[in-house]
Amino acid sequence: MTSQLFKDVREGLSFSRSLEQQARHFSSLYIAGVRSGERTGGLQEALRRYLAYHQQMSQIRERLVGASIYPALLLGVGFLVICFLMLYVVPRFSSIYEDVGSDLPFLSRLLMKWGGALNQNAEWVILGIAALATTAGYVVTRPGFRVAIERRLWTLPGIGEKLRLYQFSRFFRTLAMLLSAGMPIVSALQQARGLLQQPLLEAGLTLAIREITEGQPISIAFERNGLADAVGVRLLVVGEQSGDMPEIMARIAQLYDDDISRWVARASRLFEPILMVFIGLVIGGIVLLMYMPIFELAGSIQ
Repeated sequence: MTSQLFKDVREGLSFSRSLEQQARHFSSLYIAGVRSGERTGGLQEALRRYLAYHQQMSQIRERLVGASIYPALLLGVGFLVICFLMLYVVPRFSSIYEDVGSDLPFLSRLLMKWGGALNQNAEWVILGIAALATTAGYVVTRPGFRVAIERRLWTLPGIGEKLRLYQFSRFFRTLAMLLSAGMPIVSALQQARGLLQQPLLEAGLTLAIREITEGQPISIAFERNGLADAVGVRLLVVGEQSGDMPEIMARIAQLYDDDISRWVARASRLFEPILMVFIGLVIGGIVLLMYMPIFELAGSIQ
């Protein structure tokens, strides 16, 4: 790839054109930034801006991933413990309680029936679990599943709003980079179109581009089509009056980033203990149902 870039540049192609020849290795935003930098004579500054943009977006992703690591570990460990209890411990307890029969509490009886069924049909149960896990893995890796999950998340109170802000953050930060590189606003909006992946936002951007092309101010077009909240619209008005729209776009993106960071921090502090309590209740419930007949027997002996 690098040798081909050198070869294309030596043959007289522009750097942006050489990058387009290797488009599968470089993002369209990077190529657009380089092209704008070549046109304005500020290629070095355009590369510096893209590097800063890439670092900022990486920090946002790392922040979100970091906040999800601990809950994911809790879920993984809890799932493994529950599988160990249900697939190994419960079947052995069921053989102990075979002669007790209907004297067991109802839920304990159901749990022991599961253990007995697993003892008698272990091979079929294991095959069924493997088939179910394979099917689930296949479904999860399908693009349609991800789209369905995202659509569902967009409808959830609170979460949908933060997803919208996250897309706005990437959208405005990208616009700030492209405008700083000298790209016209309409071209920058068309270049950043792929960052708005929610259908209503995509439709709103299409209408906003049309209105801006017809002479409408950016702030009015964005407000009318739901592409910024009230604070963002007011900042856009300031940018139109001052003429420093790239700086205003970057400030709006930072505002949304800070909002998302605060929400993620609060949600993590709230969700983690709730998740721990839920997993503890499930595991504790299974253990209690296994030992409840022993407790009752000890009580009857006394």
